[in-house]
Amino acid sequence: MEGVRSIVLMGVSGCGKSFIGEALARELNMEFVEGDEFHTSENKKKMGAGIPLDDGDRMGWLKKLAELACDRTHPLIISCSALKRSYRELLGSKGADLVFVHLHAPREVIEPRIKERTGHFFDPGLLTSQYETLEALEGGEQGFQVNVVNPGHLVLAEIISRLDDWKS
Repeated sequence: MEGVRSIVLMGVSGCGKSFIGEALARELNMEFVEGDEFHTSENKKKMGAGIPLDDGDRMGWLKKLAELACDRTHPLIISCSALKRSYRELLGSKGADLVFVHLHAPREVIEPRIKERTGHFFDPGLLTSQYETLEALEGGEQGFQVNVVNPGHLVLAEIISRLDDWKS
């Protein structure tokens, strides 16, 4: 897809960032980067123990993803919760041309998804703190929200359709 900016799939844990990211990467012939792989082992241990990350915990992780996003000759798809506007600003601070796709659904949809997951370090009890921290995209931010209550193939189709509005 010529002219597409790098895409950050954002939202709370369990919203489908990895699932949609992998599918979107196949559809658009882009590289997918799993943001969780860039968390420190300390951050993963904290989250696994049910301890919410604070801004300081997230800073190094966000800086790594920002460097990755700007140090590319081809656009990427990156999964990253990007819960606060300040985090999104940091992700774009190195000059990366980003569009944020906020994968959103009510807690009653997301919580069962998290509880059904296996092999992930995220403690389902942290979902409350993520919703409390989440700042929706605001005017002036580059991106849009997609309701992930719908089946994956419909979410994917909506994202692809709406990305046309965000070509560089």
